[in-house]
Amino acid sequence: MYSITKDFGWSASHQLGGLPAAHPCARLHGHNYVARIEVAGDQLDETGFVVDFGDLGFVREYIDTQLDHRHLNDVLPFNPTAENLARHLADVARRGLTVPDLLVSASVSETPKTWARWTP
Repeated sequence: MYSITKDFGWSASHQLGGLPAAHPCARLHGHNYVARIEVAGDQLDETGFVVDFGDLGFVREYIDTQLDHRHLNDVLPFNPTAENLARHLADVARRGLTVPDLLVSASVSETPKTWARWTP
């Protein structure tokens, strides 16, 4: 299996629902997020790529227009945990790729020491 990864950064605020009021994540706060998109396949194209890194530019565009410098609770239809963001961004990446049969996973970091990952 071959894979590539590409990182994307953005800044946004959120509040997590379902937590006690005293929990720090229940309060309005922000992060400098990093999303890592991984694309894997068992075949390479004629150039020797799983997929060209440039072909993931639509993920950058999505993050820039929909998530960057936004309050995530206002723009996403789910509780914006790192886990849910990872699944969402993997779905965005999977829908935008034109090569069939690729596995797409995503990881999201809210702080330099924390990561959440979704993989099919």
